[in-house]
Amino acid sequence: MLQKLLQQSFRALVAACLGLCFAQQTLAADLQLPELGDNSAGLISPKQEYELGQKWLRIYRSQVPTTSDPFIQVYVENMVRKLAAYSELKDRRLDILVIENPTLNAFAVPGGIIGVNTGILKFADTEEQMSSVIAHELAHLSQRHYARQVEKQQNSSTTYLAAFLASILLGVAAGTDAGIAAISATQAAALDSQLRFSRQMEQEADRLGMETLVRSGMDPYAMAGMFENMLRATRFQRRPPEFLLSHPVTESRVTEARLRAQQYPNKPPLPVEEYDLIKARAYLLHEKNHQTAVNMFESEMRGTQFDRVAARYGLVLALTRNGETERATQEIAPLLAQEPDNVYFQIAKADIYAESGDFAAARKVLEANLKKQPNSHPLNTRYAEVLMMSGDYQTCKDVLRAHVQRRPKDDYIWYLTAEVEGLAGNIYEVHVARAEYFKLNGLYDKAEIQLTNAMRLTSSKSPQARARLEEQLREVREMRREMKDL
Repeated sequence: MLQKLLQQSFRALVAACLGLCFAQQTLAADLQLPELGDNSAGLISPKQEYELGQKWLRIYRSQVPTTSDPFIQVYVENMVRKLAAYSELKDRRLDILVIENPTLNAFAVPGGIIGVNTGILKFADTEEQMSSVIAHELAHLSQRHYARQVEKQQNSSTTYLAAFLASILLGVAAGTDAGIAAISATQAAALDSQLRFSRQMEQEADRLGMETLVRSGMDPYAMAGMFENMLRATRFQRRPPEFLLSHPVTESRVTEARLRAQQYPNKPPLPVEEYDLIKARAYLLHEKNHQTAVNMFESEMRGTQFDRVAARYGLVLALTRNGETERATQEIAPLLAQEPDNVYFQIAKADIYAESGDFAAARKVLEANLKKQPNSHPLNTRYAEVLMMSGDYQTCKDVLRAHVQRRPKDDYIWYLTAEVEGLAGNIYEVHVARAEYFKLNGLYDKAEIQLTNAMRLTSSKSPQARARLEEQLREVREMRREMKDL
């Protein structure tokens, strides 16, 4: 059973990651990539990779929370899709996970799944540095390193998938002592050797990742810069960030990246403002003490981590969350004077009104901006939240009903839908929305309960509505059986 394997592998990997020291790797010259057709990895085909990846995604979603910050979610989605368009990846069906976790981690799972911890924003100075990590992970997918690793280890794909999932889950549970004594260091080292990509695969991913960066118009030196940041992150830590356990970075790898970058023309740096705004939002996700956040951004108004615009923006958000709306209004004024149409600043303005209890003013700001950007995920999400807080449940339902058509896999939109239907007293719709939320998060038992409860309330519904529920129930039960059969 995959779940049993996951539990065993997870305990083993905790011990492995906490108990082992990794030797430095010496990078060789660039290698010619092999031609990888569907039969290059005899144990698993691209179709099987995709199916396994989707099963992995269901398990992962059931255990790890993703961010509900719409700005960060959309920013990462756009970054990944832009880079994928310039990569070697042929199958562009992508599921993009943004995990609310302060540690440095990013990963690629066969089947087009890219995961990024929000903590990566703390380590990457620029958008291009963060993009170098994503480009590297896309190269792992395009070269089918997962399939090649399964073949190399002569493992079953299910066993390897279990260990692979456990290693990524460890990135979320980093710092726990669960299962420290589960296996010996020798066994941990053997398991770790199965999970780490080979030196050749890392070289391939570095080389193709840099090519992707250059084709997308970014600075090739960003990869070396990110490697240097990673090295600094490990210098004074007993345990390296999770990403570096499977992607070791050495001085020679930094040098190799710089030498490779010299083959390309210099590129002017990208504008930094939006990236720094996203960094400010990520900091606030991880810092739960609002006064500490206020103090930090006040300091950064004179510091170097953020540019002054981003530092002021972060200060506005921190002041608002701390209930200091008068000061927040004063601080946002110069931002709006400089960029009156900036959607980050406009939503921050609406947030100040909402925090002050002036929901009418908040709605007015958001509605004016939605006329310009009717499909904006941040605007629609915040508008729905403000409508819910103001008690306008019908308009909120209308907004969410339209927006979920644009983002049917967004679990937070389904969560909001269930919340507003509950506030409006629509119990049937609560069950339907909760079922979608649980299904997206791989919680099929709970989804089945919600759909069964909805079925009991269909006497006043149309035959078509009942038929849709019956089809959803069959689908959920089939997914649950698949999970149990793994």
